[in-house]
Order: sequence, then structure tokens, then C-alpha cells
Amino acid sequence: MSKTDRILEALMGGEELTAKQMKARFSVGNPAEVVRQLRFKGFAVYTNPRTNSKGKTKNFYRLGTPSRAVVAAGYRALAQAA
Repeated sequence: MSKTDRILEALMGGEELTAKQMKARFSVGNPAEVVRQLRFKGFAVYTNPRTNSKGKTKNFYRLGTPSRAVVAAGYRALAQAA
């Protein structure tokens, strides 16, 4: 199983992961590239920023369901490319 598949499995299990967690748990060199690959495969990976009590913001990645507007934009982009 590839690193991308393992990350996808974790996200499908409901986990929310930071880039740092992806690097540590899955030995991924570039977490942003993994997220990009998953998005290009059609998975709706969302980035949720959270700010802690000290004012530091971390980005958490999670798997979600795309809104109708996002799906419609994708179809429009495909129609314009054809």
C-alpha cells in the first residue's frame, strides 16, 4: 500500500491530519503534494485552519463531501475545456 493510500485510508476513517502528522506517521516528504494528488483523483480534501489559545494557527486536512457549487464548477470547467 502506498503512502498516499495509507493517508487516504486514515482520512476516510474520519481522522484529521496536519502536515506534520503526515510527515511523522507516514514518512511523507511533501504532504501538500499528497493532498494535491488526492484532490486530482477526485477526493474532496478540505483544509481547516484552527487557532489555539496562543494565537498559533495549524491547518488540518479532512475528507468531506463537496458542495453542489463545487461540483457545478467542475462540470463548467470540463465543458469549457471541450
